[in-house]
Order: sequence, then structure tokens, then C-alpha cells
Amino acid sequence: MDKTHLELYTDYLLSTFGYATATGLERMMDGEISHDQITRFLSKESYTSQDLWLRVKPTVREVESEEGVLIFDDTVQEKPYTDENEIMCWHYDHSKGRSVQGFNLFNCLYYVEGISIPVAFELISKPVQYSDLKTRRRKRKSLVTKNELMRQMMAVCVGNQLKFRFVLFDIWFSSVENMRYIKETHEKDYVCALKRNRLVALSKEDQAAKRFTRIDELPWSEETTFTVWLKNVPFPVTLVRQVFENKDGSTGILYLACSDTTVERDAILTVYKKRWPIEIFHKSLKQNAALGKAPVRRVMTQNNHIFAALYAVFKLECLKIKHHFNHFALRSKIYIKALRNAYDELQLLKAA
Repeated sequence: MDKTHLELYTDYLLSTFGYATATGLERMMDGEISHDQITRFLSKESYTSQDLWLRVKPTVREVESEEGVLIFDDTVQEKPYTDENEIMCWHYDHSKGRSVQGFNLFNCLYYVEGISIPVAFELISKPVQYSDLKTRRRKRKSLVTKNELMRQMMAVCVGNQLKFRFVLFDIWFSSVENMRYIKETHEKDYVCALKRNRLVALSKEDQAAKRFTRIDELPWSEETTFTVWLKNVPFPVTLVRQVFENKDGSTGILYLACSDTTVERDAILTVYKKRWPIEIFHKSLKQNAALGKAPVRRVMTQNNHIFAALYAVFKLECLKIKHHFNHFALRSKIYIKALRNAYDELQLLKAA
């Protein structure tokens, strides 16, 4: 890897407030580096999750703790005007409730004591094209599911000897296979959200007799917890419910399962709140690291720009640790400084 160009390009991503282009970087550097050099850097080789780990590993080793958590989640960056390929195609965006054209980035974030570090990533690739029999439209699909990718990424994190206490994920990754893989294969625990129609048995005997109940039909009260057996999951979990008010005034209900049955209700809710940093991480990727603002069109250059954006946010996290400002406050300081320089340059032009 060309570390010099990586550092330069990622600093540029954190400095620019418009589109991130090779020619824009050349102009910013007053021609000290050509746009062709940046283009070659983005096109030479494909940077992977392993490359990201090698960049962040020293910092992880400084801050990691047995109380750390691994957080898995994905985000979709809409790119409606970019030519379609195996990664830049149609993906379902849960935040919008519909499919959009763009790329789907799946991340593993390590969180400990207020510090968030990306330790693994995968771009969802859909190389297989087929015709939908109902709509007669051409569609794409992946060779592996996101749940399979999650298990692969976790295996890498365990192989990297990363210290953590819980694995956190939302409804979309709460499959039986993931739960069993975490608990049985790696002997780790998880806290995850469940859909309200998930089936549970209230005892091992009920599970054997296939007497299941929907979790939203259990006799819930304000502080109730249940020890239950999820359908097709051979070990018990603690089930809790949290009722909250949405911004629009409506009532929401969150059902959480914890594989460590010794953990109490309040502790489970506290642990699951640690999942929120990945939402902030994704927001920072899009707003502070120009994730969707590079006019790259080939699969390799798209992959490498996304890799650089991930590394740029990691660098922003290191600045947060050093200066005690969050990502958005740091970017605001850069923006105000840029405005001031622009104002001073305008005064010089007026005085000339």
C-alpha cells in the first residue's frame, strides 16, 4: 500500500466540503501532486478489510478491554446517477423502506469507553444477474448473505484476538445461525433486537413439545423479564421489553434478547445502548468523509474510495481522542478556518 498517498487522500476527504476528485486534490496541493498519481493510487490494487485492520490495530491494542463490544450493521449510500455494476446497484434501504441505487456497506465497529473504531468491513456485491419471473425485470443477487458475512467477519475479529464482552446487532441480523455461531462456536454473548412475532418457549419442556408463543403475546408488565428458549435455539436467553416514545409522539416497543441469563434487565438495556455509536459512525462517514461524494465509476476505485473514507473516519476518531471534540465539532472547526481563509483572500483581492 502507498501509505503516503493514503494519508494525503484521506486528509483531503476530511478537508473537502464538496466533491472529492483527483483534480480537486491536485489544485489543493498547488500541483505538487498530479491527479494521475491519485487516480493510479485508487486503481492499483484493491484494499480490503485486512488492510483496514493493519491500519487501526495499534490504536485498538492501546484501548481494547474485556468490556468492549462488537457492533454489526450496514448502511446504504444512494448514488442514483452512477453507472450500475456489481456493487453499485439496487439495495434495500431500511431507513427509507424501499430499494435505492447505490452501494451497501457492512461494518463491524469496535466500541469501548466512548471510542469507536472500524475493525472490519465488506461491500455487498451482487455479481449474479437474473430475470424476476413476476416483474420481468433484470435484478442482481449476492453469492453470500449478510448474515454469512457477519459470521465471517466475527471469525476474523476473534482470529485477531480482539477483546470484547458482547456482540450487538439489530433485528436484521438476529438469525438463529448467528446466535448459535456466537454462543456455541466462539463462546461469546450477544444482545440483539427481535421482531415482535418471534416465537419462544417458556421452558425447555415447552420447546421440546413445540409449544411456542409470540413474544408480543407474553404477559408483559413494566419491569418484566423472561427466561425463554427461542425457536430452534438450543440455549436459553433473557428477554426484556423497552417501551419508548418516538419523536412524532407515537409509542415504540423494543424487544431484546441477551444470551447471558445472569445479566439483569437494566444492564441489558445499558449494553444495547452501546449499539448507537455505529449509527453515529455511519452518519460521520457520509457527512465528514465524503463517502458518497467521489465520482469514481470502476469497482476497484469505488472500493478503494470507500476504504479511504473508513480510514478517514478512524483518523477523525483519533483526533477526537486527542482534542476531546466529536467528529462534527472537529469538522466545524476546519470549516470555520476555511471560511476565514476565504474571507482573507477576498480582502486581498479587493485591495489589489
